[in-house]
Amino acid sequence: MKNASQEIQDLSVKSLESTFSKLSNAYKSTTEKGSNTTLVKKRLDAVKIGLESLKGTWNGEDFCYEQEIILTNKEVLQDIIPSIEKQIAKAKDGSSQKTLNERRLTALKLAIESLENRLI
Repeated sequence: MKNASQEIQDLSVKSLESTFSKLSNAYKSTTEKGSNTTLVKKRLDAVKIGLESLKGTWNGEDFCYEQEIILTNKEVLQDIIPSIEKQIAKAKDGSSQKTLNERRLTALKLAIESLENRLI
């Protein structure tokens, strides 16, 4: 976790920031359409907390959430992984989509690890 290279740290933070942005846009869009926003909101919150946890671990930034919130959001992040793994399996080798999803998967796994370390 702490021993992730600076490049992995930078790419992971960028990936989670990008994911957060995409989920923010999806949340706004589903809200405007009057669609159910529950899943998008859960994922949006989980990515935000995962990102804050990573930044807290690597950059010494503040992180103050209760254990129950950490556990819940860690589980939400874990639930995202299978769909990303499926997307990676479908993507062509060397494609930008495969690279993006591989980085997203790495970032999510590091965020989950960071949150798990806060539960100890």
